[in-house]
Amino acid sequence: MQSPYLLHHLLDNGADEGREAIVSENAKRTHGELRLAARNLAARLRAAGVERGGRVAILLPKSFEECAAIFAASLANAVFVPINPVLRPNQVRHILEDSGASALVTDAARLAGLEGPLNGLRLVMADEPWSGPETPPGPEAIGEDLAAILYTSGSTGRPKGVMLSHRNLLAGTRIVRTYLGITPQERILSLLPFSFDYGLNQLLTAVEQGACLVLLQFRFGDEIVKALSAHRITGLAGVPTIWAILTRAAPSLARTGLPHLRYITNSGGAVPAATVERLRQLLPSTRIFLMYGLTEAFRSTFLPPEEIERRPTSIGKAIPECEVFPVTADGRRAKPGEPGVLVHRGPTVSLGYWNRPEDTARVLRPNPFQPATAGGDTVCWSGDLVTEDEEGFLYFVAREDAMIKSAGFRISPTEVEEVLMAGGGLQQVAAIGVPDEWVGQKLVAVAVAVSPDVDTAKILREAAARLPPHMVPARIELVDSLPANPNGKVDYKRLVAERS
Repeated sequence: MQSPYLLHHLLDNGADEGREAIVSENAKRTHGELRLAARNLAARLRAAGVERGGRVAILLPKSFEECAAIFAASLANAVFVPINPVLRPNQVRHILEDSGASALVTDAARLAGLEGPLNGLRLVMADEPWSGPETPPGPEAIGEDLAAILYTSGSTGRPKGVMLSHRNLLAGTRIVRTYLGITPQERILSLLPFSFDYGLNQLLTAVEQGACLVLLQFRFGDEIVKALSAHRITGLAGVPTIWAILTRAAPSLARTGLPHLRYITNSGGAVPAATVERLRQLLPSTRIFLMYGLTEAFRSTFLPPEEIERRPTSIGKAIPECEVFPVTADGRRAKPGEPGVLVHRGPTVSLGYWNRPEDTARVLRPNPFQPATAGGDTVCWSGDLVTEDEEGFLYFVAREDAMIKSAGFRISPTEVEEVLMAGGGLQQVAAIGVPDEWVGQKLVAVAVAVSPDVDTAKILREAAARLPPHMVPARIELVDSLPANPNGKVDYKRLVAERS
């Protein structure tokens, strides 16, 4: 078997045709069925006119069909664009238009939720059978080609697409599988959406190893505990909110034995030390991996489980095959204890932002310590301030920009502010993240009203109709004026400090 260099090569994992691959609430599907479904859907994409490099948007609930669609796009030499189904129609349309998608893989329920014409977008219904002729694939892609565009919110404006090559995705798969020790015997519980880089990575590592991925949609913590037990889950990935739910709102966890749960991993923000300690008490035989990353470079660091007791607030050291280092504002390699922006180099550094060269240039830059003439490469500037101790362990300090990170979601303040202002009842508004032990940062809006009798509850209801739940502020605080910095811009740092 050749070494995989394209995403769909992971399907050739040597697993038995009848071995469980994807388990959902309604069905158990095998690796053979996943391969067949991906090939059939790829044939339908080619028959629909999708060409090499064409963008294929995928709007489906977490399901076997969504898994198959991701690999089908690769088999069709196309680029997949997974869309989180919790997004509102206007946000979905932004992604469809911004990515220039030529095809949309969806189902009847999701299609009905989209309002208005789709402007010639080719529709491929995921739940329809295929019996047409096999359309020969065109020239095959290579590893450097674009494989996926994952849309992530920025600190300003609407979500932008992070471009990932086949080599990026396979490197992330290989690296995470290595330090987590994932094997074909793994049974991984998938809670995170595939539009989220780590949710996608779980699918890819499971398929690469011929392991089993169990898909779960949940509302309550006890549902997660039940699935962990019933499916004899060996690996679980989550964001800080999930760990808060499990340790504070899932009473069954304390009375449910989970000896098969080999590891849990965190991403999407720091986990409070008290929550980590509670997890250690509740899951004494489970290894806990704390990780840090950003979509633009996937995963940057991890803290080995044996280091948690000694340094529970550390984000660890660089993942295998990569190097990370803090750089000061004046371009120096930061000394131990000195804050600097975390810079990442290695095979997971993305291709940048789709159709946004200026934004790409701010994040992807030449290696500051190794010129191109000496074999230097492109590195990723995270925008996150960190410090490094004498032993090389890193500690998160703060974000350089105004990005809000809540419950594992990256939220653009500007996008929230635009929706709140659209109702006409507010003169000025600032969306901020206030520290919160449950979700990392709680989204709050501070605003100046047009008149004293403005109905803030009504504004929030209207926002909820246009935004997904995680982007609706917990409250609107009315003030006489918003503080400004010397440049006349809203002083977001002061607003946060006054409420922390």
